[in-house]
Order: sequence, then C-alpha cells, then structure tokens
Amino acid sequence: MRIVHAADIHLDSPMRGLVRYEGAPAAELRDVTRRALKNLVDLVLEVEAPLLVVAGDLYDGDWPDYGTGLYFQSQMVRLEKAGVRVAMVRGNHDAQNRMTRSLRLPDNVIDLPSAQPKTEVLGDLGIAIHGQSYARQREERNLAAGYPPPVPGLFNLGILHTSLDGRPGHEPYAPCNPDDLVQRGYDYWALGHVHAHEIVRRDPWIVFPGNLQGRHARELGPKGACVIELQGGGVKAVWLEPCDVMRWEQIDLDASGAPGRGAICDEVGRRAGKLAEASGGRPLALRVSLTGTSAAYDELVADPSALRAELQAEIGSATGGAGWLEKVEMGVARPSEGSRAQSGPLAELAAIVDELAAEPRAFADSVPELEALSRAANLPADSRAAARLPEIAARLRVELEELLKG
Repeated sequence: MRIVHAADIHLDSPMRGLVRYEGAPAAELRDVTRRALKNLVDLVLEVEAPLLVVAGDLYDGDWPDYGTGLYFQSQMVRLEKAGVRVAMVRGNHDAQNRMTRSLRLPDNVIDLPSAQPKTEVLGDLGIAIHGQSYARQREERNLAAGYPPPVPGLFNLGILHTSLDGRPGHEPYAPCNPDDLVQRGYDYWALGHVHAHEIVRRDPWIVFPGNLQGRHARELGPKGACVIELQGGGVKAVWLEPCDVMRWEQIDLDASGAPGRGAICDEVGRRAGKLAEASGGRPLALRVSLTGTSAAYDELVADPSALRAELQAEIGSATGGAGWLEKVEMGVARPSEGSRAQSGPLAELAAIVDELAAEPRAFADSVPELEALSRAANLPADSRAAARLPEIAARLRVELEELLKG
C-alpha cells in the first residue's frame, strides 16, 4: 500500500517578484499553485494511494473570495469518487483564527481539530493518524509533547506542522526536537512548514516533503510530495515525486577563466539546457550569479542591459523557450593591477579612467560641456551624457586595456 504526504500547498499564493521583470511569463504562471494541487491529486490516483496526508498550510491565508475553497473542494471530490481519504492539519498560514470563510468539506476529508491532538483510526487500512491543527498563527507550544500514544497493531502516523529544532528562513513554530517525536512511538512523522524536502531520520521516519510549488527564487529545484510505500506493517521506501508546474533554479558561474562576455553567456546557456532537460519541460525561472576575478569585468559592467539581453537569448535558445532569466547577480571583480604596465602615459591614463569608472560624477565635473550640450539639445534625462558616463568610462577602460596589452 502507498500513502502520499504533502504539505505547504499555499493554494492561490502568488509567484513573488514575477511582475518586476520584463518578459516574465506572468499570465502563464498565474494559477500554478492550483495546477500543482491538481498534479498532486493526479499523483494520488496514479499510485493508487487510499490516503493523502496534508501537513499544514493548505491555504496561504484567508481567502479573498470563495474561489480558493471551491477549487480545493473540487479536487477533494475527485479523490472521494476514487475512495481516497484525506487527513489534514492547519498550519500557521491557515490557522483557525486566520480563516474567516469556510466551506463544508467532502466526507472523505478529515480536518483534525486545534483544541487538542486527536487520533483517527482507519481500521480498514490498518492505520492510526494522530494530529493537531493550529488554533492561531503563532503556535509556540511543543504540540508533539501532547500527542497520544500509538495504537497497538496499527501503522501509526503523526501529522505535525513544525519548525522542528529550527530551520533557516522559517519561524520557530510548534518547536520540538527529533527525540520528542521518536518518544511518541509512531512509525512515520508527516511534517510540514519547512519548504525544503528533507528526510530527518529513517527509524522512525521523520520527513518534510517541502512545499508543493516553488514560489520565489529562494525555493529552488524540484517540488512535490512524498510517496510512502508500506510493506509488512512498516515503511519500505519513501521518495519525492515532483508536482510543481514551474521551477526556480540558480546558475552559479565562476567567470575567472572566461575571456569575454560571449564565453560566459555560452556557458550559462549550456547549464540552462541541462536544467531544462532535468525539469521535464517545465517553465524555468533562472537566477544567474557571476563570481570570480575576470578579464571580462569591464565588458560585463559596461552595459548591464546588453548582458541581460544576451543571457536571456542564450537561455531561451538552450531551453527551447522554456527558460526565463529572473535576475543577474554580479559578483565579478577586475583582475589585479599586476597584469598591467606599471608606468608610462598609458598606465597613468588607465588609472585615471579607473577612477572615473568608479566615480562617474568626476567625469561630468571634468567635462561640464557634456551636460550643457545635452540640456541645450533638450535630450531626455535618461539619454544625457551624464547618465551614460559609467558606460563610457567602462568602454574606455576596455580599449585602454587592449592598448596596454599591445
């Protein structure tokens, strides 16, 4: 028999930051959490699991209207028709005191209470489910300490929305440690709240499936639900099955050996292609982080918009149009001065241009007629010479570097 364990669905939660970036497929990704929930239900039916466990944060907060609840209900009806039961607890995002709207759930859904832990025995499956929902968002008690003892002769499964003993980026709600869970004597702990998939231990099994769909650039990689395979009254295997509709990934590239911007863009494209293959055709939002000490420094910083456009073109080509550049993080440094001529007029000129690149207003002060001419021509502010001084200084620096090498 198989059970599916999911958490942190955050139904109808928005994809954070997409609207800030030109070319973002916002319309295509508007309903990704609903489609991820549908994928979860498809998975339950595909593996023929008679039970789905949801360990909190089904919702992202109170509904703006009843559409969110109606969509969840429609998916639960699909499971009800297939004879699948659903056991769930509420977490900090959908705690009892945060939800002002509600709908009657289908009869196959077990919504565990918040007043105290409760045990639900599914005798036909040989499973005892133990769990407690949050009554309020900030749950600072160790809820696990009050969970009931295991039911003899059954497979005992605990559901808990918790930070456990602390995880970066997550509020310390319902804090406890793995030993607290082990002492309850259950066979499997279905945890929620932490958005990264983690198998904390295997005897007994203590598992975070992670959230169902990544929602921003800090939630990287495959997202989905865990399939628990039971055999002989115990756990035979646990694995993550992706349910995400789109995926966030990061490309970290040391540009130290790159001779120029083109080589860097080529390598980013190559890596993006591999990520696209691994994603199974899902849309990809890619953050590119460039580091190292590179001879291409001036070329990279001279025109950030050109770099972004070239990276996007390479990513689009390598991913068959499925990849989108979310952001470029620039951490590249200029090579040491040891590679440059130490004296002479060209070296002095190069040092001056370096200063101008770092302090572009000094360029404007030294050539005030540039501003005067641009104002006289009634040019828009964003096209005036002063606005382009960092670009001009950086390009001069590249040309001087070539002269110095010669």
